[in-house]
Parts: sequence; structure tokens; C-alpha cells
Amino acid sequence: MATQTKRPRVAGPVDGGDPDPVAGFLNWCRRVGLELSPKVSERAGGRRTRGGARAALTSPPPAQVAVSRQGTVAGYGMVARESVQAGELLFVVPRAALLSQHTCSIGGLLERERGALQSQSGWVPLLLALLHELQAPASRWRPYFALWPELGRLEHPMFWPEEERRCLLQGTGVPEAVEKDLANIRSEYHSIVLPFMEAHPDLFSLRVRSLELYHQLVALVMAYSFQEPLEEEEDEKEPNSPVMVPAADILNHLANHNANLEYSANCLRMVATQPIPKGHEIFNTYGQMANWQLIHMYGFVEPYPDNTDDTADIQMVTVREAALQGTKTEAERLLAYERWDFLCKLEMVGEEGAFVIGREEVLTEEELITTLKVLCMPAEEFRELKDQDGGGDNKREEGSLTITNIPKLKASWRQLLRNSVLLTLQTYATDLKTDQDLLSNKEVYAQLSWREQQALQVRYGQKMILHQLLELTSW
Repeated sequence: MATQTKRPRVAGPVDGGDPDPVAGFLNWCRRVGLELSPKVSERAGGRRTRGGARAALTSPPPAQVAVSRQGTVAGYGMVARESVQAGELLFVVPRAALLSQHTCSIGGLLERERGALQSQSGWVPLLLALLHELQAPASRWRPYFALWPELGRLEHPMFWPEEERRCLLQGTGVPEAVEKDLANIRSEYHSIVLPFMEAHPDLFSLRVRSLELYHQLVALVMAYSFQEPLEEEEDEKEPNSPVMVPAADILNHLANHNANLEYSANCLRMVATQPIPKGHEIFNTYGQMANWQLIHMYGFVEPYPDNTDDTADIQMVTVREAALQGTKTEAERLLAYERWDFLCKLEMVGEEGAFVIGREEVLTEEELITTLKVLCMPAEEFRELKDQDGGGDNKREEGSLTITNIPKLKASWRQLLRNSVLLTLQTYATDLKTDQDLLSNKEVYAQLSWREQQALQVRYGQKMILHQLLELTSW
């Protein structure tokens, strides 16, 4: 499965869009050999996802797809015109139709300058390809660009005012992730991208030499690109560079998806993974994404309780803080720090790491079990373990750490975990009851802004997981 790196509408290239973008895109698909099953058609849906309202679309005959717009189209989707069976092919994208650093019209230059374009994200070559192709009147991808979201209407939290972002998403981890993104974007643009564009003024017009545009394209790549997974024998290699996949990036996301992208040497294939009734939307998956990741990377969430992949994080340093709060003497405090340093040496914890808790399991099971064990074991036992350099008996205690067997943990472990949860809940600006009251009152909820609704869903899902932990660690 690919790691999809998705969208609410850039109205085509920099200089404007096609008045009938779907028809233009379908004609382009035929020209480049992108084969769509007659059982599916693109549509501008009425469902709101990825930050935009959708307009209605008629259900045309297979040979022709016509769009009927009502209001502003903020995104597209794909719907089954006839019933689709599991395993059935939905569409095929030839590799020549992909837009990447290798297939773009300046691919040779980007390859020659590859060393100078290295960055923390690894996305600079693709972003430069997009900056060039967007302004090129003869770009072969112009009909594809016409289905992109409007860059000025992307709903990623990185485009929210900072105060609004911090107010609505405090405690979720999103504001901190966004701040890192923004700092990296600014650094990457000024140190690599802008100098490259200025060195090639014939390839990059003044209108695309813009930090704002680069910022928007980073969000687009974050939300819409795909990263081909490495084969098992390639695990030691660097990850593949992201690519834009026409047609595949039209599909929206659900945790309970019904389609999946498959890779082969000559093409990419979207295949149904379960039966899809006539008239139902086709959904891909961007991977197992918690709501905080969905809103951070894609600008939307799945409403509670639909996202079965939702998680809550307990920062590793929060567990350290809870352990320190449990000390009574300076000697105990120093020993707690010593235990933490030992865990760092084992690479079980880090200053910026987090323990990830899902609805049914602990995703960072080994790290959490080891941390609770080391921080809670008697001092003499810790000394013995440390003398063995961590090579002692590390067998799992009480089986795997699923949510349901948390009550079986040792009392000291449960207490430390409970105290860590309580500290985590204090980082939110609101408590669970406040969020529950907003969600349960349909009239009040409807009066919230779209951003307020999305942020509420993120907070509520996390708090429900954390409160479940409180119940399981109670005496």
C-alpha cells in the first residue's frame, strides 16, 4: 500500500482553469492512455471532505461524463455507476502519465542538479517540477491541473491564523507539528528553491518565485502525492520520491475504504477491495491515519466514531514528568533521571517521542512496556539491569499490551500510566464534558465554523481514548 502524501480547489494552472475541467480531464486521460472503467465516473460530490463544499454532478453515460455545478466546486470524487465487485479494476494509470521530477519537462536539469536539491523533506525536485509545469502554457498536465483544489482555499491548519490554530487544537500535537513544517518550508525555500529558480530565470517566471505559492504547493504535495512503497528487500534504501498520480488523487479517504492502489512495472492500478454498490463513492486509504494526522496533512477529519484508526499520544517526557512527581527525595529524583537516561540509551524514549494509544491497542507497545518497567522497578533490580547493559530478561509482562489487558499491569505501572494520562489531559484547553456538550447539541454544533467542528472532532477522539485509559487504570 502506498503512503499517500491528500486535498479541498488550485484552479488549474497559475493563469486560470478550464471552464469544463472534468470533460477536459477525461479527454486528456484518453490521450495519455489512462483507462477508466465504464463503471466509474468522476463527480463533484455533495459530501463535504478535505475542507470544501461539493456541488452536484449528473450521472452520464459511460462514454461521456458531464458535470452539473451548483455553487462552487471545491473538490472531486469518484462514484460507481454500476455495482463493482471486490478485485475489479477501476482504472489504470500508465507511468508515463505520472507527474514527477523524472517525467516533467525539466527532468534532465533536476537530475543533474540532484545534489544541490537535497533537503530534509526530499520533496524539492517534485516541487520545482510543479512550479515549472504550472506556469508552462504547453504543459502536458494542464487538464490534470484543472482538477486541483484552489490553492488559496486549502484548509490545512498551516493556513489558519496562528492564534486560531493554537486555540482550537491545543493539546492535540497539531500546532507543534505545523510550526516545524513552517520553519522547514521557509528554510527550504530561501536556501534551496529560490536560489535555483533565480539561477534559471528562463524556466521560472517571477510569478512563481513566491514563498506563498511554495507554501501552498508543499501542502498540496503533502495531501495529494503518492510515495511508492519499497520492496521488502529494499528496506535499507532511501524512500522513493513522491509523485503526482492523476485520477488516483481524486479519490477521498476513509478508514473503511473500498479501493487500493497497486504498483507494477509499467502502470499503477486502482482495484476495488470490497463490493461497491451502484451510486456509492469510491474511497482510497491514505494509510492508518489518526484524526490529528488527517487534519495536519490533508485538512479534514473523520467524525467520531468513524475513524477506527484514531489515536491519542502521551508524550514520552510527560511520563518522565509523572515519574518525577512521584519522587519524594532528591536521591529518588536523581535515580528517576538515571532511569530515563538508561531508556534513552536503549532508544526506547526520546525528548520528542510519544507513546501512541489506539482504541484497541498500544501502537508503541514495546516502548511503553519497557518504560513502565524501568521507571517502576525496585532500585536494586534497576542496578542489576543497568550492569547487564540492558541485556537482561526482557520478556513481555502479562502478554501483549492491548487496551483490554491494561488492568492486568502491575499496580505501580498502572499508577504511573494513569498519572501520565492526567497530565496529558491538562494540556487541552477544554475538558471532555465541554466537548461532549458541543457534539451532542446539534443546533450548537451546526453554528460552529468548519474549522471549529474539525478541531472538536480531533480533540474529542483523543480525549475519549485517554479517558478510556483512566477507567482501565483506576483501582
